[in-house]
Amino acid sequence: MTFARQSKTIVIIAFDGVQLLDVTGPADVFAKADQLRPDSYRLIITSPTGGEIVTNSGLTLSRAIPLAVVKDDIDTILVAGGDEAALRRAIYEQGLADWLTDASVNTRRIGSVCTGAFALAAAGLLDGRRATTHWHSCDLLQQMCPAARVETDVIYTIDTPVYTSAGVTAGIDLALALVEEDFGRAIAAEVARELVLFVRRPGGQSQLSAGLAAQANASSRLGDLIPWIIDHRDADLSVSALAERSGMSERSFARNFREQTGQTPARFVEQTRLDHVCDLLENSDWPLERLAQRSGFGSVDALQRAFRRRYAMTP
Repeated sequence: MTFARQSKTIVIIAFDGVQLLDVTGPADVFAKADQLRPDSYRLIITSPTGGEIVTNSGLTLSRAIPLAVVKDDIDTILVAGGDEAALRRAIYEQGLADWLTDASVNTRRIGSVCTGAFALAAAGLLDGRRATTHWHSCDLLQQMCPAARVETDVIYTIDTPVYTSAGVTAGIDLALALVEEDFGRAIAAEVARELVLFVRRPGGQSQLSAGLAAQANASSRLGDLIPWIIDHRDADLSVSALAERSGMSERSFARNFREQTGQTPARFVEQTRLDHVCDLLENSDWPLERLAQRSGFGSVDALQRAFRRRYAMTP
């Protein structure tokens, strides 16, 4: 005898002025998971007033369900972020904060993408909990909700039953974490592959990409070298080796790298290796010896020294 699978109802809350990818990113993750594992999720897009939602890019989402009529057995709520004035209006004038307060009582998980965290704060759901939002708004969130522990440099936080993520694309990372929580790492990894994601980012990874920051003002020569370094963390990344690859003298390479990226080659290499270590610490059970080898540190002692310098703790 077989039994029908009970779909988990996912409610994504939007509003006029919402950031489009805050809605469609997580929605695509849950929809793809449902394709891979039929009847896993039932997705509802809602807003305080329902109907059409004009996003902050000018594109329109249609047929949103009004919050007042969402009375299903909700498993997960995600509040999207977007235009500050529009979000404030949704929270305080259109009843979003009150709705969240009531709905959270009977909902297994409740979370936010980007500045959607302000709606959770207004509903009192972040008090005493870890939380994050877009790096540009973290200080404001901490001021608004002093009882929260706002983490300014992580992709997402999990403080069950409350989940928050950083800006825009981080909502995809959070949604993948929720899928993994529900159905395991294999399904989440397959969703990531189907969506052609470059990498699945762990929650503790920095919001501010070392590679992106370094590329911002780099010349085309160094701009091409930076992703190569990230893809070859376990290679010889000494100044001499990188200078040779760039066709410069060591002195010229080191000077140009620092002028264009704001950091020394050694500092950048160490940070990219530490980012990889953090990823492996969260997503594998490898011993430190293997972590050191695969990340390019060469020894556990070198890994531990670098980790302690950057994070003031041991791996």
